[in-house]
This record gives sequence, structure tokens and C-alpha cells, in this order.
Amino acid sequence: MSPDLAGLVRRIRRTADLSQRELAARTGLSKTTIAAAEAGSRDLGFTRLALLAEVAGLRLVLLDADGREVAGMHSDGPRDATQRRLPAHLDTSHTDEVADRWAHRPDRQQPWFTFGLDRAARDRQRARAGMPEDHDIPVPGDSPAERRAQRQEAARRRAAEERERRRATVGWPADDGLTCTCPPECDEVDDGSGPPAHAAACACRCDLG
Repeated sequence: MSPDLAGLVRRIRRTADLSQRELAARTGLSKTTIAAAEAGSRDLGFTRLALLAEVAGLRLVLLDADGREVAGMHSDGPRDATQRRLPAHLDTSHTDEVADRWAHRPDRQQPWFTFGLDRAARDRQRARAGMPEDHDIPVPGDSPAERRAQRQEAARRRAAEERERRRATVGWPADDGLTCTCPPECDEVDDGSGPPAHAAACACRCDLG
């Protein structure tokens, strides 16, 4: 039990200007519980102490070494397939950034976020970019399939811009024969993150993205 608990409960009562009996009535706790906490013979736990503080217009907070308030982690953070929150001490990343982890699991739905267990790698990343304040928060349009579609569209735009740049540079005619006839299946195997990939039945095999 915190050595300051008795003083905190007394501070709450003084701020609220309530007797032990009155504070008990306002919070639903017993007078005996409040008296024992003030005497230092019983712990209250965070929930009960926060309830007492609320009556006095106070709240419990976490402070860092410089006295700044630290908020709790976001309640809408990512969860695993069983709806458990991901481990608080680990850093999250989009699963398509480590896609090979799911490449051999075509029968399983790919989650949006994952985490790494390599502490050395985590320490290196944090040394470069700092420690993330929280886990990633799922937002609309951020699923693996949607992110993949966004990369593919960005790759197509880059390819189109490159074709226009080449035409302007070397004077190619508008119809230069560089026409993509890839079937839709190519989009299923090419995420736009590397060299163009094509479906097995693709006859085009172009490099336009």
C-alpha cells in the first residue's frame, strides 16, 4: 500500500468538505473502508481511489520525471484475431510491411497490424526514430488490401508520369506502342513495391507498372 494513501484520502475529504460518512454515501463505499484507508490499514486500489477523487473534483494521473502528465494508451488500438490488445510494450507496424510473414497462410485473413519480438531491432528503430507514443490506430482505408491498392495506383501514376517525361525528353509520339494489356490478375500478384510482377497467364509482361 502506498505510504501516501492515508494523506491522499484525507486531502480528498478536505477538498470535498465531507465527513467519512458523507463521502461513503456519495461513493457507495462503506465508512469502514474509508476510515481504514485513512488509518493506513487498508488499501483502496486505483478504481476506488479514483472514485473518491472524482467526488472532490480531482483525478488521478501519471506524471513523467519532469512532472508532465502522461496519458493512458488509446482504447481503440489494434487487436489480434481474438480481440486481445497487442502487447503494450511492443511497437506495431502494418502487416504489409512484413508481408512474407503471411505469404504461406493464404487461408487466414491477414490482420492489419503486427509487432516484432526482436528487442535489438526494436531498440535500433527507436534510436533512429524515437519511441512511438502509442500503437497504430486502425482507420478506414488502412486495411492490407486497401494499402495494396493504393501502392498499385501510385505505381501506375509513376509509370504514366515516366512515360510522359520520356516523350517530352526524346520526342516520342503520343502512340509509342508502350501500351499495357495486362489482365486484372496481374494486380493480384503485383503490389507495386518492387519490379513489375505478372500473373502466370499474362501475355503482356510489360514493365509499365
